[in-house]
Amino acid sequence: MSSPLLFVTACLIWGSTFFAITLQLGDVAPAVSVAYRFGLSAAVLFAWCAARGDKLMLPWRAQRWLMLQGAATFALSYICTYTSEQYLVSGLVAVLFALMVFWSPILNRIAFGTPVSWRTWNAGAVAIAGVALLFFHSIQGAWGEILRGGEGHFLLGLLLALAATIASTVGNLIVVKVRAESSNVLLTMAWSMMWGSLLVAAWVLASGQAFTLSSEPKYWAGLLYLSLFGSVIAFAAYFTLIHRIGSDKAVYITVVTPVISVLLSIQLEHYSPGPLEWAGMVLCLSSVAWALKSDSPVIKESVEAA
Repeated sequence: MSSPLLFVTACLIWGSTFFAITLQLGDVAPAVSVAYRFGLSAAVLFAWCAARGDKLMLPWRAQRWLMLQGAATFALSYICTYTSEQYLVSGLVAVLFALMVFWSPILNRIAFGTPVSWRTWNAGAVAIAGVALLFFHSIQGAWGEILRGGEGHFLLGLLLALAATIASTVGNLIVVKVRAESSNVLLTMAWSMMWGSLLVAAWVLASGQAFTLSSEPKYWAGLLYLSLFGSVIAFAAYFTLIHRIGSDKAVYITVVTPVISVLLSIQLEHYSPGPLEWAGMVLCLSSVAWALKSDSPVIKESVEAA
């Protein structure tokens, strides 16, 4: 497959996964759907690695980092993402995930003392201004609902979506430790997804939720699409693309995918952004593109690990 086709494939798949998550919302608890998704994805990846003749076992020093990565990236992040989409339009959640470009250097600064360039700070400030515009009317409406005695679920969804982006960023920082132990990307993905699925399953049991199965065809279509395409094929395309053209070009997938997600929300979720919302999206995504033009290795590494 040519590099342009790989780029388009990754963008289209990841741009549509946020809407595909909405197909799984309803009868089955969000955490249960997350456990199903990554359990199936891990099984497919293990089968793929076995077919290639890879040795599937990894030492404990690698497994401890994979467990932490699974807890952050495939457990906490996706539980928050699925739950947030009960209250937020899926395209808006996708836009928030573009902020990971800024969370990573900030968390690197906090954890390791890595300097953050002024360009990154400035781009981050523009992105925050864009998010404020994007969500201004919705936050205003939710706050008014709370003052009238309502629950303001939109604010809960917004906080959960932001928590998901931070959890994913933490998981991406752990990738550095994972790669130091094993360079087999597909195998480490399989183990990380398996640990994430098991941890989510343990949470489901501990919280008294039921492992139910949906009778809706759209639920199963969403599960198969997210497990096989969103969690296996897109990652394979992305890492192949990095090998061919480098991460400095491949990272622009993170700018294209939210645009696709928003367009799908307009068509399929009846989302109708006004001028303020459009301005907010343009500011946020353009600031991400500006930050990605930076020579900062922290930014490029963070997106490559996403």
